[in-house]
Amino acid sequence: MPDMSASASLAMTHLATLAKEVDEDKVTPGVLGFIVFAVMALAVWALMKSMSKHMNKVDFKESPDEEASDKETTDSPSGKTSPAKG
Repeated sequence: MPDMSASASLAMTHLATLAKEVDEDKVTPGVLGFIVFAVMALAVWALMKSMSKHMNKVDFKESPDEEASDKETTDSPSGKTSPAKG
């Protein structure tokens, strides 16, 4: 059983011939590098837009806890709580 499939073998032979044509002193990212960079940039933009949308839904104002305020007023006659001991 061969280690590589036919398509992988074919791709390797084409890449090997392309590698021979490339000047070793001039290597550039080319079109594939641009496409990968553009896709990554679009993904980051989409994630930032989604995060902004979710952050706008968050309500940062805390509502007062009614049970805690009722307990404080009933425990202390002046409405102030004494510091914890210990």
